[in-house]
Amino acid sequence: MSWLEFEQAFWNGARRGVLAVLAAAFVVAGCTSVDFDRVGLSDVSASRDDIAADLPPAQRREHERLVAAYGGVYRAPKLEALINHTVERLVATSERPDLKYRVVILNSPSINAFALPSGSLYVTRGLITLANDSAELSSVLSHEMAHVIARHAAIREDQIRQAVIVSRVISDVLSDPDLGALALARSKLSLATFSRGQELEADAVGVGISARAGYDPYGASRFLTSMGRYAALRGAGSGQSQSNDRLDFLSSHPSTPERISIAAANAQQNVTPGANERERKSFLEAIDSLVYGDDPKEGFVRGQRFLHPNLGFTFTAPDGFALENTPQAVLGASATGKEALRLDAVRVPAMQALASYLSSGWIDGVEESSIQEMNINGFPAATAVARGEQWSFRLFVIRFGSDVYRLAFAARELSPALDGAFRTAAETFRRVPVEEAKGASPLRISVVRVGLTDTVDRLAKRMAVPDRKLDRFLVLNGLERGAKLGTGDQVKIVVE
Repeated sequence: MSWLEFEQAFWNGARRGVLAVLAAAFVVAGCTSVDFDRVGLSDVSASRDDIAADLPPAQRREHERLVAAYGGVYRAPKLEALINHTVERLVATSERPDLKYRVVILNSPSINAFALPSGSLYVTRGLITLANDSAELSSVLSHEMAHVIARHAAIREDQIRQAVIVSRVISDVLSDPDLGALALARSKLSLATFSRGQELEADAVGVGISARAGYDPYGASRFLTSMGRYAALRGAGSGQSQSNDRLDFLSSHPSTPERISIAAANAQQNVTPGANERERKSFLEAIDSLVYGDDPKEGFVRGQRFLHPNLGFTFTAPDGFALENTPQAVLGASATGKEALRLDAVRVPAMQALASYLSSGWIDGVEESSIQEMNINGFPAATAVARGEQWSFRLFVIRFGSDVYRLAFAARELSPALDGAFRTAAETFRRVPVEEAKGASPLRISVVRVGLTDTVDRLAKRMAVPDRKLDRFLVLNGLERGAKLGTGDQVKIVVE
């Protein structure tokens, strides 16, 4: 089961299910926004930065939501300077050199890039780490600029306004607010990402812009290939299928063989003697020491363990689970896809008993006889079983500080042995001592030179990742199996 499928299954019976769908559906150019109905696990608040101050009110709100949903703004002066220089070159050769663009690097490991109609461009550090030169990065930036030039985002906004009007008509005329909200949710889901035609148009326009700016036009096809390989690696390691990836650049910009071949054809049409720059050396210098994966201040995953130094707790998933951290929740799935988990936080009045909260309609199908109060490592808690048509849930709620943490395990078949494993995992929830929290540090990208005796296998063994070191090294560096490295070449590895 994919992360998205579990989200849908988990919230399918929630009393406020329509509102949850609405929050998940409100996306901008393929990215999700913050769900303000739940506290989530992020302690980053949206800030009114220099970009937000110049935006119209509606776009300012969306900017702030995006920044909050993607871990805040990531500051890296050398990288910001390189990106700004790249954008200046692209703008000068674009169809609309009069447009102004401002770029925000988002502190998220997800692979994502998008644009607001105002010309605000967003790119995650996760996407940047997947690129291997400025030509590849320019292909992403020029693609998003093409959406702005073609007014794709503005057209989509107009369509969403029409969807809002339709939902209001349904609500008012039929006196059914829930039906109107559901209609709006479905409309927004259909408008969530640009159409295939718009994506291909942005690909073609973007390659042309990049080539005229002097960048190697094949950067787009190389980066699309890396995206596809990353998605396959990610899916193989977490029980996901590539087609059901979360709402990020991999789902809104699918890296299909057809699309890669079209990008290569676009590049061939734009090959000129001056369009061959990759600027690999300066790009790698700019991303050296870039945070890789989760940032500890947002909580991070190490194997089956999740630790949040700022919020002060840790939790270990059952054996065989792969975890993914998001600002809204920690999600997990077994390799078979038959079990999953979600950990998030909500505000529950201090006077409300946790057993009462479990039966309050948070999720349907709760078996009243299974509700049990308990204590987990000194914290008040309660547990219960809920059953649906296809999934059964073992639920835990734990009062920790001013929040209540909800830990939900889902299984196709909740056997006694599996239920016991879920209980054991829940009991690993504990407070993190101050010294342990202070010692938490992020993984980082390190750019190293290939030594005389270095091989792909030797360099891969230096990767500070929990599994599939060789595969991750190859994907990170855009290399195929059997690739040969030259002495003095620069490559990326992940270090503590």
